[in-house]
Formats: sequence, C-alpha cells, structure tokens
Amino acid sequence: MPSYIRRCAIPQKAINPRITALAIVCFFLIGLEGIPVAGQGGPRGALLFDRLRQEMVKRDIIGAGITNPRVIEAMLRVPRHEFVPPDQRRLAYMDMALPIGYGQTISPPYVVAFMTEKIDPQPTDRVLEIGTGSGYQAAILSGLVKEVYTIEIVEPLAQRAAATLRRLGYSNVFVKAGDGYLGWPEHAPFDKIIVTCSPENIPQPLVEQLKEGGKMVIPVGERYQQILYLLRKENGTLVKEALQPTLFVPMTGQAEAQRQVHPDPANPRLVNGDFEEELDELDSPPGWYYCKEFEVRRGADAPSGAAYIAFRNQEPGRPARALQGFAVDGREVRELVLSFWVRGENVRPGRSLQESAGVVITFFGENRAPVGEKSIGPLLGTFGWRKESHRIPVPVEAREAILAIGMTGAVGMLAFDALELQPVVTRQR
Repeated sequence: MPSYIRRCAIPQKAINPRITALAIVCFFLIGLEGIPVAGQGGPRGALLFDRLRQEMVKRDIIGAGITNPRVIEAMLRVPRHEFVPPDQRRLAYMDMALPIGYGQTISPPYVVAFMTEKIDPQPTDRVLEIGTGSGYQAAILSGLVKEVYTIEIVEPLAQRAAATLRRLGYSNVFVKAGDGYLGWPEHAPFDKIIVTCSPENIPQPLVEQLKEGGKMVIPVGERYQQILYLLRKENGTLVKEALQPTLFVPMTGQAEAQRQVHPDPANPRLVNGDFEEELDELDSPPGWYYCKEFEVRRGADAPSGAAYIAFRNQEPGRPARALQGFAVDGREVRELVLSFWVRGENVRPGRSLQESAGVVITFFGENRAPVGEKSIGPLLGTFGWRKESHRIPVPVEAREAILAIGMTGAVGMLAFDALELQPVVTRQR
C-alpha cells in the first residue's frame, strides 16, 4: 500500500523548470498561435492577454487550490506580460518562471499567489518585499495592502521595475536598490514580509523589522534543498510552519557571504534518488520538490531497496511529476551518466503527442537562461521494471541543471527508483 498520496502544486522564482520539455508541453494546453510578440499588441493583443490571464487564473491559481478571493482578483487584474521581457511575452501566462536578465527570474504565477495568500494581506498592511525582480509580486500586493516597500540588489533591475510600476500606476509601491538582507529599517516595522530569494538562514534584520503579530514567508536552506516557511512573530520570537519544498534563486550580498554549505559543481549528485529517506514534515520525498500526483510506495516490489515513487494521472493535460536541481559546471564536467529503474502501466499520451512521459534534464548558464536539454522518452505503454542508463553531454556553458521525472499531460502510471547521476568524463582545465 502507498505510504501517502499527495497533490503538490507549487513551482518557483526559483530556477526555471522553466523551459524543460516537460514544461514546454504545457504550452500546448492553450496554444501560442497569435500571441503578440515584441512590437505587436494593440486592442487585439490586449484582449488576447486578458483571455490568457483569465485562463491561467482558472487553471493554475484556482485549480491549484488558491481560495482567497482578493488574491484571485489581484491575479486576474495585474498584467503579468508587462513584467516580462518582450521576447518572453508569449509565455507570460504559463505557470513557469521566466528569465528577466542579470541571472534573475520572475516567479511562476502560482508561487506569487501562494505566497501572497499565506501572509493574509490586509488593506491596512505595510509590506516589505525582498527581491523586487521584475516588480510583479509588488504589483500583486499593491491592490491588497496600504503600502509596499520592495528591495532589489541588482540596481538595473530595481530601476526597470520602478519604471514599470510607475508606468502602470502602482503609486503605493516604493522601490529601493540595495541588499535585502538588511531590510529597510527606516520604514520598519512591517506587518508582513515576503522574501522571493533564498538565504541559508533567516536574516536577523528581517526578524527585527517584522511587527509583533506579523507574518513572513521565506524560502530557507541549502542552495538546491530549500523549504518555504511561514513565520509568525509571537512574543518576540518566530513560530515556524513549513509549507513546501521549493527552489528559489539565492539571496546574494551578505546572505551569500554567510552561506556555509556550498554545492560541488564538479561532482553533481542526486539527493534521495532511491526514495528510501523517511517522509519529512511536508509529506513529500526529501530532496524533491514541486511534486504532483505522486505516491511513495514501500514494499517488496521495489526493484532497489524498499521504496520507489509512482506518478498516476487519469486527467489528460494534468502534470504528474517531481523535480530536483543540482549544480554542474560544464567547464569541468563534459558528460553525465543518468541511470534509473522505471515501470509503466498503460501510459499513453494526453490530448496530443506532446503531452507525454519521460525524463528531462535541462541545463542553465550563469544568467539562468537555458543552454541545453536532454530528453529521455517518451516512456509509453505497459512494461515491468527495467534498468536504463543514459549518457548525457553537458554544455560548456552549463552551471546548474534541473532533473524532471514523470508525466506532463500523459495518463497512466509511471514509477521510478534508484535514480543515480555520475560525472564520467571531465574536462582538463
């Protein structure tokens, strides 16, 4: 019997699983024909973006469990396409992170809605945001609270976000270029704090600037192993509630200087690839995040050890997957070997051949834009446990990667066990 069954639905400003083949499949859910590109638009384009935004909210916000009517209304109202670069606007209403330059990303809509709902924004609140990015999160908050103070460490991004927010009329948002680790003491205390980048530990200045009774939502942890927490300040101390495993871009500046655990990009490895670790407080397999439609099963039928993960989906078009990020430096690692056990039961495409099943590794460069991808699959039909091993070339430009396993839009059951990743060929420096 399965140890548990969960439907997790939270992607990230986190790194792009972003433009993996499993994510790209989602584009076919609404189609991209006729979506305006840079230099196009007008009334027809505005109407199309409005329709896509409504569909996105229905599919990825309400459909994923967001219930606060004020948050839903804000997601319907704010034009996300205005906060992404022109060449990304075709993807503005997909539930995915998108690159915005300088190694940063705009968070997926669901993440923005999820974090916003968790702080329970009130009309009288003064909110501090750490990590302005494009300004989209601040724009969502603008209509929900009294004032938004937002800090971005990358000065050109801060300037661009301020200009976008000013152009669109968000007059209660105040943008500052600076190190978010330090907060904004001149305007403290704050009723709520949202942090959209990940430190290894919670910055003490932010704790001090949070009002008694206030709430903070923040991703905390190692570079590729983070937990999104909701913190409440009670009697001067923080009460922590773990929300979801996640993967955000790192908090830079002082937070990065204090980081104690650093990944080894010359020796990439997967965490808990055999799913043997006991379930954590979030009822999800440690090491994996953004899990959807999955079970961790324990029993004698596991091909390796006593546990494996199984994805089951009967609704064409719905994703059933798990992700894991890792560091890999293409200047040092030329090739990887990925091995795993896999089993399928009546796995078939969803509404199109693109809605399929398999394994994808997507590589990202220093600016977190995709620089290469390897797809394994489609894995279709009914078959017993079999061991697979694949050699995967690593682009020289690669600095990190995301592994995605499961089904995006396909139906049936697909199980994995004993995923291992090893560098087998290294480059000479």
